[in-house]
Amino acid sequence: MRGIRKAFGATIALDGIDLVVGAGEVCALVGQNGAGKSTLMAVLSGALQADAGEMRLDGQRFAPRDPLAARDSGVAMIYQEPLLAPHLTVMENVVLGVEPLRGPLGIVDRERMRRTAESALAELGHADIAPDAIASELAPAAQQLVEIARARATGCRILVLDEPTSSLAYADVRVLFDLIRRLKQQGIAIVYISHFIEEVKEISDRFVVLRDGRNAGNGVTAEARSEDIVALMVGRSMDALYPRKSRTPGGVVLQLDRVMPGDAMLELRRGEVVGIAGLLGAGRTRLLRTIFGLEPVKSGRIRVAAHSGSAEPRDRWRQGLGMVSEDRAGEGLARSLSVADNLTLSRLEPLGPPGFVLPSRQRVAASKWIERLAIRCADARQPVAELSGGSQQKVAVGRLLHHDVDVLILDEPTRGIDVASKAQIYELIEELVRAQKAVLLVSSYFPELLGVCDRVAVMSRGRLGPARRVDEWNEHSLLMEASGARAS
Repeated sequence: MRGIRKAFGATIALDGIDLVVGAGEVCALVGQNGAGKSTLMAVLSGALQADAGEMRLDGQRFAPRDPLAARDSGVAMIYQEPLLAPHLTVMENVVLGVEPLRGPLGIVDRERMRRTAESALAELGHADIAPDAIASELAPAAQQLVEIARARATGCRILVLDEPTSSLAYADVRVLFDLIRRLKQQGIAIVYISHFIEEVKEISDRFVVLRDGRNAGNGVTAEARSEDIVALMVGRSMDALYPRKSRTPGGVVLQLDRVMPGDAMLELRRGEVVGIAGLLGAGRTRLLRTIFGLEPVKSGRIRVAAHSGSAEPRDRWRQGLGMVSEDRAGEGLARSLSVADNLTLSRLEPLGPPGFVLPSRQRVAASKWIERLAIRCADARQPVAELSGGSQQKVAVGRLLHHDVDVLILDEPTRGIDVASKAQIYELIEELVRAQKAVLLVSSYFPELLGVCDRVAVMSRGRLGPARRVDEWNEHSLLMEASGARAS
């Protein structure tokens, strides 16, 4: 890709970007949300037409008129969210759009369909996935493998993986990385998009950094330091990524007393951040949902400030406790509504006379948080679904600020967002605890917990351990505890 340019009205999304990927090579494409990665890949996949520049595939001019033409040429996209037909079987998804036909009537040849799916899955080393299985019943990692099998079945030569590990457990990430290495050996060119610099360092041969629609740098991954790649992404040094300062905790605002699951015991005080570490499936999200009232309290007692006992989410809001869900798309945001609606929905009373919301007041209230949180949007009326992942996450957090809660429960608040947006959320957390708010933070990213939290507890197999001072932990001991082992 040479000199690729793309504008949307007055907004220049791509300003002369170059990208070269060789056969049998993994090239990491990194940058902040809004840097141009998705737009560039949309041009590559035929979903968008570039305004200027050229593409060449195997030395030949490449200008797909649509995604089907790009797929026919060997370009396959694997997006962050699975794009399978959930009600169809694995084999039907693998050949979707290119179903094998037989006879003059063009009847679908199901035996060839089965053989094609079995062959593609076996090539990936996953003959264990049944061709007759329904796609929606598969685990996220298996769904991703089906998508890659579909790409291989259609003759993929260039594979684009967009945030492929954002919803995978640690063991599934290892499986994916083994598969990527196998595809490299087969001569597949792979573009790997990720916000996790550790992954980029491990799996890629080269990296290309985009910033503000332009090339910001590139290099051989093994020769670059993580902090140098991050500095290219954000345009400044990230030595102060975690701005934690000396804190003085106040009174207890949240107390768990033998709460199921796992007879959890925990105290959270004003002016502190307590983290909960653990692996996928450890029970952390279920515990947070129980605290917030989304799941019943089966035993034990939850106390929020002066309020004791179980409650529904609307009660928790009134008690000064708010939650940001890990499932931003499914339940964290009302994606069909505007930024203003999403920011203010939990607290509409100040926005008009009883029973009414005045749009002008709502826009003023929303604009305050848009400015403070640096949410990148056209204005408060823009649908939240059109925002980048980082800006969407800021809207979800901004709702808690608009509600002025005292206790913020944040479930994976930085998953799938860029480094600069992460830094802004860390700075916001620091501001909140200085204002004597309390934060309960769940994260699968251990450096984040060690950098932001005052105390960290580990959850393993449904049981929550004691919260210990952050200086008593390191990444190794957290992983050992989370995996059910004990650090020596």
